[in-house]
Amino acid sequence: MNEYIEIAKNGLWKQNTGVVQLLGMCPLLAVSSSVVNGVSLGLATLLVMALSNLAVSLIRNLVPGEIRIPVFILIIASLVTIIQLVMKAYLHSLYLVLGIFVPLIVTNCIVLARTEAFASKQKTLPSVFDGFMMGMGLTLVLALLGGMREIFGKGTLFSGIDLVFGDSAKSFVITVFPHYHGFLLAILPPGAFIGLGLLIALKNRLDARAARAQIPAPSLQSA
Repeated sequence: MNEYIEIAKNGLWKQNTGVVQLLGMCPLLAVSSSVVNGVSLGLATLLVMALSNLAVSLIRNLVPGEIRIPVFILIIASLVTIIQLVMKAYLHSLYLVLGIFVPLIVTNCIVLARTEAFASKQKTLPSVFDGFMMGMGLTLVLALLGGMREIFGKGTLFSGIDLVFGDSAKSFVITVFPHYHGFLLAILPPGAFIGLGLLIALKNRLDARAARAQIPAPSLQSA
């Protein structure tokens, strides 16, 4: 149980791929213009990471070390192709919005890094859980960054949710600032850099505060 708790802490906080490792920056900055776009790509990446870790952990003792990287990439590419085809068939509008960033999950160094660093050395269940939690950490960052950019850029929240759930879901869109004309910088790539920088600063601030809280106060005897 302690092992799984540590894996969860690493994926969600200590080794978060979005604000600590800073891996996969291209989709993180390009797709996070709204909550729906960010979460959609994050969940697709989460699914690929969990399944690729599962596959790699199952065959880790059968693949020669000399060809393990090409084999891992082939597994990841196959999974991404399946997810891409499913999205194209059942979520076509969302697939068109996400565009090239769905197939680019293959080249995302987050996925390959976890298969090489963790799944190729660990058992099946911890590997699947590691892929899931690393993907969940990335999804949370994409959701927060997408929410920040969408609120300041459009004055709404959950815009585009009808791409996932149909036209009936348009009523779920929240108008945060009525009669808001938008702030273009928040939607453009510079807004993504600024928002990500704020999230990194917030995490560092919380870590520093937690570290200070763990330092015992000097006793009278030692003084």
